[in-house]
Amino acid sequence: MCAHVVVAEDDAKQAELIRRYLEHEGHDVILVQDGRAALDQIRRRLPDLLVLDVMMPGLDGLDVCRTIRSEAALEGLPLLMLTARSTEDDLLLGLDLGADDYLTKPFSPRELMARIRSLLRRSARTRTVSGAAGGTPDGALLTAGPVTVDPARHEVWAHGTHIPCTPGEFRLLEVLAGRPGQVFTRSQILERLHGFDRYITTRTVDVHVMNLRKKIEEDPRRPKCLVTVYGVGYKLSDDKRPSRPGGVRHER
Repeated sequence: MCAHVVVAEDDAKQAELIRRYLEHEGHDVILVQDGRAALDQIRRRLPDLLVLDVMMPGLDGLDVCRTIRSEAALEGLPLLMLTARSTEDDLLLGLDLGADDYLTKPFSPRELMARIRSLLRRSARTRTVSGAAGGTPDGALLTAGPVTVDPARHEVWAHGTHIPCTPGEFRLLEVLAGRPGQVFTRSQILERLHGFDRYITTRTVDVHVMNLRKKIEEDPRRPKCLVTVYGVGYKLSDDKRPSRPGGVRHER
């Protein structure tokens, strides 16, 4: 699978190494050296993946990530964040801002490419479903209480409002909405999200849940849609309430 990949990395040697490995696997690669250039490039041509260094001059990777997730045209872009910061707080901050994966330096090229392949596979599955002719019939919508997931259009609504989601957040909702009321353990969710990718931890699930609650819950501190079953895992409530009224409004 040939993909268009933008690499935002200000270390020229590191950037060239990443380019060589990507091109060796047949991908088209654009290198940029700062955050503003990265945003300009992906706005001109939306890539299949952005590999984003955190520590860059001018606009850093965290600000770039925050901007991408706030723009409707860019919000679904798969994003792999690279950083020399290795604490758990740094990792969770990157995921909290919407990164789909996070790799600390120094890293092996093999590990980098394994993560890139994983993200591209997930992105390709989404495009395949979204590109199906005619969208999805109403019966294919996944509904759990006030949450509706449209797998074909890659869209989510909650309480009648369109909800922007990262690829990881969307897949998590898709899994839970497919079985409303059923409790999934973190390990079960990970298996469905990443096929037990050894680089992803159960904390990733917790971060996705935290971010989704901010988007779909009327009061994220007292969740009623995406709920925790203590000692077990998470579920989407199957409380029957309208989730997609005729006049759907889009969240700003």
